Amino acid sequence: MSIPDDPKFELLDEAGNNAKRVASTRAYWPFQHVFFQVLELLSTSCCRSIDTRFKKMVEWKTISSLLLTLGPLFVPRLYSYYKTSRVQAQTSNVPVRPVPRHVQYAINILLLAAALAIVATFPQFQPENLFTLTSSRLHTPIDVLFTRLTALRPEKQLTDFDNELRSRLAALDARCLYFAYGPAALAECPFCKSDDPATFFYYSLPARLFLHLLNLFALGLATSTALSGKEGGRWRTMAALVGSCLAIADCYMVGAYDWKGNSRATRAEDLDFFYWRMRTIRGLAIAALDAGLAGLIWASSTNRLFVVPLSSAERLESITKVMEATRGKLGAVGMIRNVTVRDENLRKKAEIYWKREGEIMGEVMDEKEVVEGIRGALESGRMNVTTIEEEAKRYAESIFVAPDEFPTG
Repeated sequence: MSIPDDPKFELLDEAGNNAKRVASTRAYWPFQHVFFQVLELLSTSCCRSIDTRFKKMVEWKTISSLLLTLGPLFVPRLYSYYKTSRVQAQTSNVPVRPVPRHVQYAINILLLAAALAIVATFPQFQPENLFTLTSSRLHTPIDVLFTRLTALRPEKQLTDFDNELRSRLAALDARCLYFAYGPAALAECPFCKSDDPATFFYYSLPARLFLHLLNLFALGLATSTALSGKEGGRWRTMAALVGSCLAIADCYMVGAYDWKGNSRATRAEDLDFFYWRMRTIRGLAIAALDAGLAGLIWASSTNRLFVVPLSSAERLESITKVMEATRGKLGAVGMIRNVTVRDENLRKKAEIYWKREGEIMGEVMDEKEVVEGIRGALESGRMNVTTIEEEAKRYAESIFVAPDEFPTG
């Protein structure tokens, strides 16, 4: 029995061939068998659930091929980079610290932006979809569609926006464009025409890019050195690149979408509400980016991951600061000692203290237990008087070094 010449069967064959071809590289990275099994299951399930529309088949075919081709390249690299960062953090002798206050501000900004992006995907903040609101099909007559909508409106009156949509939703192409670009593009665009679908894309482009620009502003603010210091500034370039790639991918997906695909849908559940689906995907992608960046900044600022060793200049500066602080404390001790010696009352109190200290220590050393302990240490060799005297002599000589004996060069 011959297999019919159907793109769906070609897609299944191509997915199987890709899985076999990539399987030959399984030995190059750990846990490869689990990864390939998951990819094969995903590819098979995606192929079986694909509609007969050729455009969608091409899109799923491209996605499955990219997963099977690029997955073995990037997943082991990411895993290796993670392991290297963990080992570097454990061997760098840099202690784990709490999140600095200025970094906490940046993390709060990113988490707030992620929360707002998720909230924006809620149905309450989405534009109305007349077809889901009225449970209508694609080919529902325009009068029936808006009669149902009138019954749902307050005071049974259509709004000006509803009337504008009614004048433009009569044609089938207009309804397909409604699903692809949303109600605002269809009702408010003054230059859009159904025979030129690109005009709807150009009209909706500023609103789409505005959300990404807001997100890029939040990313730039959170990774600015003025707010988050060097802990957030090190991620600034990566955040800008990923945010820009997200905006470009969004525009590409909308521009490459087959807006006429819904024209063959006969049931309401077969309709692809692409505009509303993209709004949800866009919000979740932005939220994932912001939350992921917040996690990276948190991990790097607390020295849990991605630890950057101090440079020679930074180590020299740190040592210099410690030496200056020690010198200041020694100077303060010298001043106190000078005042104590010069003041008669303080000098007498110091003499009384040290005299009393000598008497107490003498009494302690004369106790029977202490004398027996010292004698036992000397007899057993645990205490060598000669070694102790030599160490004390070397210590005293290292303190009182003559100027001409200082090391040079």
